[in-house]
Amino acid sequence: MARKRVLVVEDEMVVAMLVEDMVDELGYEVAGVVSRVDEAMDLVDSGSFDLAVLDVHLNGRLIFPFADALAERSIPYVFATGYGERGIPPEHSKRPVLQKPFRAEDLKHALLRLAESH
Repeated sequence: MARKRVLVVEDEMVVAMLVEDMVDELGYEVAGVVSRVDEAMDLVDSGSFDLAVLDVHLNGRLIFPFADALAERSIPYVFATGYGERGIPPEHSKRPVLQKPFRAEDLKHALLRLAESH
């Protein structure tokens, strides 16, 4: 069975590399890493990923337009933010949130829930 492909959307290089390593070690394929909302939007219809890990703040912009586009396409995602759930607006509050910094075990549980819901 093919490994699920995970898009990592993160603007901090060190954090992106850490999440990339975690995704790979957990048995998923890293579909790519992008650091800007417009780069993420360019991939929304690419079919190149199955799940996404989304940093909420990217270079001064919020990720929510991309999250909305994913939701419209039924592509599961998890938010990753230092603000935790309180950093997520009400219209996105039903989505899973990883509080930064998070452990590989936390990411594992979040990705499993996403994969099962899809």
